[in-house]
Amino acid sequence: MQRPDLTVLAIPAFIGAMGAEYWWQRRSPAEPGTIRAGDYELNDTIASLTMGVGSLLAPVVAGPVVRRLAPGRTKGGTALLALGAAAGVVTTVADVLRRRREHGGELPEAGVLPSPSDPIVVRSRVDALSLMTAGAAVAAVGSTAVAAASVWALGTSATRLTRLAPIPARRGALTYVAAIAGWDFIYYWNHRLSHESRWLWAVHVVHHSSERYNLSTALRQPVAEAFTMALPYGMLTLAGIPPRYVEDARAINLIYQFWIHTEAIRSIGRLETVLNTPSHHRAHHGSQRQYLDINHGSILILWDKLFGTFEPEDEPVRYGLTRNIHSTNPGVIATHEWRDIAADVASASTWSDRVGFLLRGPGWAALRRAQPAPSPESTCAPAALPVMG
Repeated sequence: MQRPDLTVLAIPAFIGAMGAEYWWQRRSPAEPGTIRAGDYELNDTIASLTMGVGSLLAPVVAGPVVRRLAPGRTKGGTALLALGAAAGVVTTVADVLRRRREHGGELPEAGVLPSPSDPIVVRSRVDALSLMTAGAAVAAVGSTAVAAASVWALGTSATRLTRLAPIPARRGALTYVAAIAGWDFIYYWNHRLSHESRWLWAVHVVHHSSERYNLSTALRQPVAEAFTMALPYGMLTLAGIPPRYVEDARAINLIYQFWIHTEAIRSIGRLETVLNTPSHHRAHHGSQRQYLDINHGSILILWDKLFGTFEPEDEPVRYGLTRNIHSTNPGVIATHEWRDIAADVASASTWSDRVGFLLRGPGWAALRRAQPAPSPESTCAPAALPVMG
């Protein structure tokens, strides 16, 4: 008989805690005329709960899809890889044709950027060639990313890694603690990468999309994790940790994270130096510059202090994104960053930018979009943009 998921069993406790938090808010209302970000708002709460239910159902749907899209394993996977390769060729050929057209039938001299005032440069022209380039670029990047994610998911599955374990599984209290600490360590890096790579951010941004911060926000979970790449938690089985312990470590990690999504608890004293707490996590959800890409830990805040990503909560937090979506529609919440990535890839004119818009940080993408056109004096490629998470 399959063991029940501890996170599912904890759902009644989650609902009860949300009720208690709401009761506390009613007993301690915000100052008249002010809006407290921790207070419940009906549409926002419904959106968070909807995303939470979706995160439970998504693996049931995504699992079979991923298995059918792995190149070399199924016809669908092979076709997907062929689509990516063909689209890549079309994009490259279209790039060459577009550059020839923009430079009077001749390609520019290597390393030289044309002047925007040059009459032979065709700017902001929407035509068949531009549309073909944009569509092919999106198809190439998107299909290759999905194929890569499928191969990674199958190659790093817990079942596969368990079979490769070089040492037999060990049981006992110390191994159980090692499983929890090991999961927490891997989680730190996956969470950090989810802020530093836009591909992973497109999945994780769901959790940061609310401008409210209460226990319902903890349930606003991603639904597209199957289509990205992350460090596999199954690696713990290679160290002799039984799969059952790994499953429990996952559940304990997620359950712990629930209670830190609240404004009702300001501090827990000296434990703040070791544990991730509501104060630390409030800062993590902040959209101010000093709060971006910090406090990635789950149970322990020690990882952030060790690897230089810790920032204390030292001013009131403004929750949400640097560019808020202003929507409680679950479809918008789940897909808005994917649409933005597709638009950026479609508008890019080089492969380095197309790949960068997928793999580099959200901050890099924002800077790249805002970069002005090269001046007439430009005679060489622009300097590399700084990477921002």
